[in-house]
Amino acid sequence: MAQHHRNKWHNYTEISSLIYNVDGEAGYVVSAIDNTNRGHEAKYWIDNFLHIIPRKNEYYNTQNLMAMCKNYVVKQLSNEFGVTKADQAEFLNRSAQYFKENDNFSINNFTNDVIAQPEIIESFKLFRQSYQEDHNVEILDEFSISSSAVKKQARSFKSVIKLDKNFHIYVHGDNQLIKRGYDEVTRMHYYQLFLKKKCSRNIDGSGYPW
Repeated sequence: MAQHHRNKWHNYTEISSLIYNVDGEAGYVVSAIDNTNRGHEAKYWIDNFLHIIPRKNEYYNTQNLMAMCKNYVVKQLSNEFGVTKADQAEFLNRSAQYFKENDNFSINNFTNDVIAQPEIIESFKLFRQSYQEDHNVEILDEFSISSSAVKKQARSFKSVIKLDKNFHIYVHGDNQLIKRGYDEVTRMHYYQLFLKKKCSRNIDGSGYPW
C-alpha cells in the first residue's frame, strides 16, 4: 500500500495526488491533498480511491503523540482528577513547550518533565494504550520530533478558558496566578487574575502601560 507524504505542494492545489518513484517495494510514496471535501468524501479519496496510509516518519510520530496529549487533557484529565481549566491550560502549555524545545521525544523524559505526578503519569500511560487501539495508530517511546508537525499541532493547543459567552482567558504561563471561586451573593463563579504588570490598550491600539 502506498504511503502518504506531506509536501508544500499541498498549499497550492485543491484535489490531487503525486506518486514518487521511490520505495516501490514498500508501496511507493504519495503526496495527496483534498481541499474541497471534508468528512466522508475526503476519507473516500484517501482510503477507498487511492488506498494510501500515512507514512510512519517523524511527522507521523509527532502528530499522533501531540494529538493524543490533547485528547488526554480534554477528555481524561479533568474527569479522572477533577483538575480546573487553568490546570488543563498549563498542561497543554508545558506539552507544547516540550516539543518546541526538544529535538527528540522520550516518553520517560516527557512524563517526568511535563506531568511529574506519579498517579497522573500512570493514567497517561494507560490512556496511551487505549488511544492507540481506538485510533489504530502506533505511538513510539522515542522518536525524532518534527518541527513542522509541532507548528501545525500547536495551533490546536490553544490554552483558552471560556467563560460563558462574555470572556475568554488566554493562559500562557503560571496557573498559580489564576484563582477560581464562587460568590454566594450573586451565585456566580468567578476567576481572579494576579498581575505584576499589565498594558492597557484601546480598540484602536492606543493606550499606556499601567
